[in-house]
Amino acid sequence: RSFQTLHSITTLYSAIELNSINNMKYIVVTGGVVSGLGKGVTISSMGRLLQSCGLTVTSIKIDPYLNVDAGTMSPFEHGEVFVLEDGGESDLDLGNYERFLNIQLTSDHNITTGKIYREVILKERRGDYLGKTVQVVPHISNEIQDWIERAAKIPVNNGKVADVCLIEVGGTVGDIESAIFLEALRQFQFRVGHENFLLCFVSLVPVISGEQKTKPTQHGVKSLLSLGLTPSIIFCRCNHPLLPETKAKISQFCQVSTSHVLSVHDVTNVYQVPSLLESQKLHQLVSLSLQLSLGENANLGPWKQMADSIEKFERTVTIALIGKYTGLQDSYLSVIKALKHAAIACSSILNLEWVEATHLESEGGEDYDTAWDKVKNADGVIVPGGFGNRGFLGKTLTAKYCREEKKPYLGVCLGFQAMVVEYSRNVLQWSDANSTEFDENTTHPVVMFMPEIDKETMGGTMRLGLRTTSFTHTHEDGTLSVLQRLYGGSEKVQERHRHRYEVNPAYVNKIHDAGLLFLGRDDNRMEVAELPSHPYYVGCQYHPEFQSRPLKPSPPFLGLLLAATGGLEEHLQKQT
Repeated sequence: RSFQTLHSITTLYSAIELNSINNMKYIVVTGGVVSGLGKGVTISSMGRLLQSCGLTVTSIKIDPYLNVDAGTMSPFEHGEVFVLEDGGESDLDLGNYERFLNIQLTSDHNITTGKIYREVILKERRGDYLGKTVQVVPHISNEIQDWIERAAKIPVNNGKVADVCLIEVGGTVGDIESAIFLEALRQFQFRVGHENFLLCFVSLVPVISGEQKTKPTQHGVKSLLSLGLTPSIIFCRCNHPLLPETKAKISQFCQVSTSHVLSVHDVTNVYQVPSLLESQKLHQLVSLSLQLSLGENANLGPWKQMADSIEKFERTVTIALIGKYTGLQDSYLSVIKALKHAAIACSSILNLEWVEATHLESEGGEDYDTAWDKVKNADGVIVPGGFGNRGFLGKTLTAKYCREEKKPYLGVCLGFQAMVVEYSRNVLQWSDANSTEFDENTTHPVVMFMPEIDKETMGGTMRLGLRTTSFTHTHEDGTLSVLQRLYGGSEKVQERHRHRYEVNPAYVNKIHDAGLLFLGRDDNRMEVAELPSHPYYVGCQYHPEFQSRPLKPSPPFLGLLLAATGGLEEHLQKQT
């Protein structure tokens, strides 16, 4: 009996010691009423605010769809695919987290129903469950909890495990597909302890007949309560600041104090949201709920200066974006953000002109003249990545126009390949030069399918993730390339990739010798091309937009905006 008592005491002290070491704090954000309310921006802004209080933050996105990842989804279906350092193809919200928090996430930070079920089925096939009947509860719910704990401890910045893990649950409360995730989180609050778990709810407060309506929020919270989850903080999305009487009503019917009902109303730019949350003492509410020792004042410092400075800009710079998914702007979200970051660095207001690539192809077409007017009147042009033949001719015609008219041009991935095809056709006079993606029988396949890529399986089979580009060549006069100088003279840079096709090595020397210089390479793979006699005619096979940050814009995008505003030469001289 004495031995049993001693063993029990030892076990208790071990559990207490383990809890004191493993004191990760979890903040979960769910949403109600409708999707697209801005949970991603809200959770990212909360993370930025906590960082300004000295905490290290990581983030997880839960997507309840059955896809393993977003890699095979159409941009029209789900917006852009955000590529992570490890090659993970994820939801665009992970891009919001990385940009706001300046962290590097992994594919494990994006949890999907497909990933969870795949993991459980693999374990069942291996016999890990020892003959048990595998069920949604407990096996799926436990797998979700295990995944959250594992992903939360992955270092995302300087090798340090985070103090706080932010978790966004995609969709809205009440969706059938997200039910098991909410059940897992109900269990999770007991696994980690209430002092380590904070639930937040983002809801819409519409205005009808001039009155702010609270019923949608009440019903959303009621749904959460019925699932055994009680929100501690309610973020109310609205056009104008939440009125005191509206806050009081939500407080009364949703079982939270008035101070825990926060107004997330429209602001002039999204970078002001952390300051908006700070003004309502969110960091103190979090500190109290999670037993953290945070000071009364946060230090948003350079972030706040950047957000406030945007309102003072007077110069406008117009950039034409030539794309094939222009019907849904989220398809190019990271490109848009990278352009905005560069515009902020140039103290300019970005005016983005959307041009459907197919409208540039058929002379006499209904939108032909309007589309070309946008290109001709723009200060600079960007042709981002994409897949498929539709619109590729319009992209090559744009590359030709910008090359001949000395208009600043940045080609990314397919936009880089369009430069190569255009130059081959019109300078080297290979009239049928093309990518084998669009013409397998061309006699000049200047862009080809990468030999190691699986042609049968679509998901996760491209050249993905962070790769090294070496600046192996200079201009003929010995000067460094413009892009290398924009990277601060670095001999090697690391950027993220997502492609199946590449410049054909058999044609590299001929194209390079003809004047379109391949200055950055990864062994036999062409990564960067420039036209030295041009103000800014740059292409890159990689996707630099994925590593752009508000306080540190991507060099290729910065170069485009500097060239478009006439400040490139001055900037490069300062770099020198």
